[in-house]
Amino acid sequence: MSEDTTRHSMTPNPPLITPAGHDGYEHEDLSASGPLYFMAGLAVTIIVLYVIVFGMYRFLDSYTKEHQPALSPMATAETDTRSITHGDVQTFPEPRLEESERTELRSYGEEEERKLAIYDWVDKSKGVVRIPIERAMDLIVQRGLPVHATGAAGSGAVNKQTPKAPAAEPNEEKAAGSP
Repeated sequence: MSEDTTRHSMTPNPPLITPAGHDGYEHEDLSASGPLYFMAGLAVTIIVLYVIVFGMYRFLDSYTKEHQPALSPMATAETDTRSITHGDVQTFPEPRLEESERTELRSYGEEEERKLAIYDWVDKSKGVVRIPIERAMDLIVQRGLPVHATGAAGSGAVNKQTPKAPAAEPNEEKAAGSP
């Protein structure tokens, strides 16, 4: 190797060759006036559009009031048709919309909770009763669940375990087989 190439390869960082007038970095920052002008123009545009829409609605409202046909002398003018009372809801034809969704949902939930906690007839003619859910769980613990016989896989026969506790009330025994 020649001495010139050895000396060149031994220098750790060769000097950068840059075009005339450039030192390898930007001498000028991005101007902040461009985005500021854009945001100011956007704000002015929004304000102008708001004024136009507001004026248009005021014009259309006054136009509608001026061109409203006269009320028939036979008709009675109602004071406010936007508020609906309970009496008004009852005059609507079926199916009616909910009058107060929260109240109706709460009363429905309370009725369902009440049904889960009382004794009641489901079908008196068939002898099907409803029992509280806690009592039904106690009866299942006492009597056990129905068990399928191992030998009769396809026959559909069901064997019941014998109760381990004293017999329950007659109404509760009928309910054990009902859903």
